Order: sequence, then structure tokens, then C-alpha cells
Amino acid sequence: MNYNQSIKWLFNQLPIYQRVGAAAYKANLSNSLKLDQHLGFPHQKFKSIHIAGTNGKGSTAHLLSSILQEAGYKTGLYTSPHFKDFRERIRINGKKIPKKDVQEFIKEHQLFFKKNQLSFFEMTVGLCFDYFSKEKVDVAVIETGLGGRLDSTNIISPILSIVTTISFDHTQFLGTTIASIAKEKAGIIKSGTPVIIGEKQKETIHVFKQTCRRKNSMLFFSKATSFKTSLLGKNQQKNVNTVVTSVKQLKKKGLQISRTQIEMGLKNVVLNTGIVGRWQILNKSPLIVCDVAHNEQAIKVVVEQIKMIAKDKKKHIVLGFIQEKEIKKMLKKFPKDAIYYFTEPNNPRALCSKELKKEALKLQLKGKSYKEVKKAVTAAKKQAQKEDFIYIGGSTFVVSEII
Repeated sequence: MNYNQSIKWLFNQLPIYQRVGAAAYKANLSNSLKLDQHLGFPHQKFKSIHIAGTNGKGSTAHLLSSILQEAGYKTGLYTSPHFKDFRERIRINGKKIPKKDVQEFIKEHQLFFKKNQLSFFEMTVGLCFDYFSKEKVDVAVIETGLGGRLDSTNIISPILSIVTTISFDHTQFLGTTIASIAKEKAGIIKSGTPVIIGEKQKETIHVFKQTCRRKNSMLFFSKATSFKTSLLGKNQQKNVNTVVTSVKQLKKKGLQISRTQIEMGLKNVVLNTGIVGRWQILNKSPLIVCDVAHNEQAIKVVVEQIKMIAKDKKKHIVLGFIQEKEIKKMLKKFPKDAIYYFTEPNNPRALCSKELKKEALKLQLKGKSYKEVKKAVTAAKKQAQKEDFIYIGGSTFVVSEII
């Protein structure tokens, strides 16, 4: 198989959560452990940092990776989902895994994958750990996919665990309370390993304290800092605080990171790691912004920023969602004085744009529906004046089609 055939096989062999949802969710780590043994326990051959959370974990992973790169460490970065190219998930010093490495890994282990019926995510995590091991990275920043306790990445023994903000998302798997979701995220906490909590939330403090007490792990809460990042989202300061607090613990673990390297890492994150989709400016006249916020808490922060940035501007909002999301709660956050372009990403789980329009109308959000994201964006651009504001979001998959 060539690279394209290998990727097609990887996507089609077994369910991928991002496309089919619950059918792809596995409630144990048995396959991940089997694959780890089959590959010779590659994750044991490099230092790792594990990041879980509902919001901010991707940005936190990129920011921390950028700082480590500035400090001269050969840094692996594993994130999900990808936007355009599968290889975005696995990077070393910002460079995507080469096609030949993906192709060769699948070819070499395909019989094992078939025999054990591994999921897309299990295979991808195995590929990541195997690649980082072979390339001898100094340290790898590993973002969980869904949850933490049962996530395929949770076989690692990190030098530091990080849990960012907790809010409602994937409640069908993680629980229907903030505390129950926090418990799943706290599943990444390992014995004797320090833990950074990105935000003090009254509903979650007791969960993390109990887990750390049981695991004999030192617990640290993120603290405010004067450091800034080039990422423009209103919520990014929380992530900066989390990252800087994390760096202090990494230095205690023997990593050499200077203040200047922290500053440069935060400033050069886009250049260093290729992060996209976080309050990303696509055009200045009219001002067009996209963001991957896709749950109630993240949407709330984004809408606050929209109201602040576009206070006196005519607002055009392109929205599309995935079916399982709590659509009504998210729609309630959006301003009524905007023109809406309801759409649906090219994904089997996409919410029908006409259904979205119907739900939005109940909340006095008015606009037209479009079957394709590009058509919705084109319509918004056509209707907007130079001084107007256009926002594109609601789902990672909407954003991935236009960046």
C-alpha cells in the first residue's frame, strides 16, 4: 500500500470517534496495553507530559511544546483531532510525521491490528509512541483524546500530569456532573507524579485532592502570571498560567528552561507547532475570525469576545454543530442582533443545517441554512461590508473546512 491507501485503510478499518461517535468508544485499555507490549513498550523510552481537560488542553499542549522547543529539547507533540492532514496529530519540533513512517508502521503491524480489532485511535497512539521512541525525542507532550482514565494515551508514566478547565462535554461517556467528568479526567494522575490543575473550580477541587491523596501525588493549582502569548483568544491567559505553572515543576524535574525561552515559546507558538483554529484571524477587512470552541463553556467565552470585538459592528455568524452536542445551551449564548448562516460540516455526525436553523429560530436567532460550509461562508462574505465582522465556528469540523 502507498501512503494514501494506508491512510484510507486506517480510517476505514474500524470506527473513528470523530466520524461515528459512540460506536467507536472503548471502555478499557486492554487493546492499548496489548499494542504497547507488541511494539516493545515504546512510551518507556522518552519522558512525557500528559494533558487532559475539557477546554484548553490542545492550546496548552501546543504552548508547552513551543516552550520546550525554544529550550532546545527535541519535543514530540501528540494532539487530536487533525484539521486537514492526519499527520498533524504527530509532530516533532513542529514537523509532521513523514508519510513513509505512517505507511511503514501500518504495513509492518497490519496483521496484528486486524487480529486484535484495534480502533483508529488505538492504532494512532501506537504509531505516535513508536515514532517518538525511534526518533529519540527528549520529551513528548501528549494530549488525551476523550476523557482521561480510559483514553488510549493513558498507558504512559509521565513526569507531569496537567488537567485544564473542566466543563460539560461528551456527557454520554464521562458523566452528567462536573465532578463526574473531573473524576474521569483525574484518571491520568499517576502515583508520585506532580499534577497541575488549570483552574480552581469548586465542583472539582475535592475530586483532585482525593485522587492525589490516594496516589501520593503533589497537587498544584495554576497561578496568575504576567506572561503573554501570541494566541488571541480571551481564554488563552488561563492556558498561559497553566503552562507557566507547569514549567516551574518541570524545572524541578531537571529540565533547563529560562524566562526568555518561556517568553519566546509563548510568542512563537504558531511558528513552532503549527497550531490553528484558536481565535484565528482569516481576514481583516471585513474581519473574519474562526474558533474551534464546541461546548457550552468554550462558546460562552468566544461569544463574550465577539461582543467585545464587534460591539459596534454588524455581525455575521456561520455556525455548524455535531449531533450529540447540547445545541440549545450553546445557541442561547449567541447574540440575537447577528445575521446567521446555519450550515453542516462534511461529517456523518453533522447536525442538519435546516434542523439547526429551526432550533435557532426558537431562540430568535435568524438566518438562512446552507448544506455546505463553503457556501455558508461565501454567503456571509457576499453580504458583509468591509467594516463588518464574520465569525465561523461551532465545531472543529466546520473550522477545518475553511482554514
